[in-house]
Amino acid sequence: MATLIRRPAAARFPDMLDWLEAPWASLLPFAPDQGFRVEDYTEDGRHVVRAELPGLDPESDVEVTVADGVLAIHAERHVEHKEDRRTEFRYGSLTRSVSLPPGTDPEKVTATYDKGILEVTIPLPESKREAHHVPVTGA
Repeated sequence: MATLIRRPAAARFPDMLDWLEAPWASLLPFAPDQGFRVEDYTEDGRHVVRAELPGLDPESDVEVTVADGVLAIHAERHVEHKEDRRTEFRYGSLTRSVSLPPGTDPEKVTATYDKGILEVTIPLPESKREAHHVPVTGA
């Protein structure tokens, strides 16, 4: 007698991003899993956004802009053309955007780059620094 093995049914609609796993995907400038990573947090009256950007020149390869309450970080790795070269490096450009707290003053935003990490510091408006205590009363 034959043994029946139950196998999961194939998805009716395959993942729309499966095509990015094709062999040619490695030729994309920044594949989806190879973009730069960011983290953001709030501490000591400031909002901090950090981005991993190793191997880039912060003065020519990185651009930071603030407009309409959005911080945009644009990074570009330029292709070096050399004969008889094999490379697994990713080249091209990528932009990441982060929404900033309301009332952020773009003139007070600062950015530093050290050991491959870009750190953007945004001072919080006074109204965001301290929580206002709201008393709760019974009905």
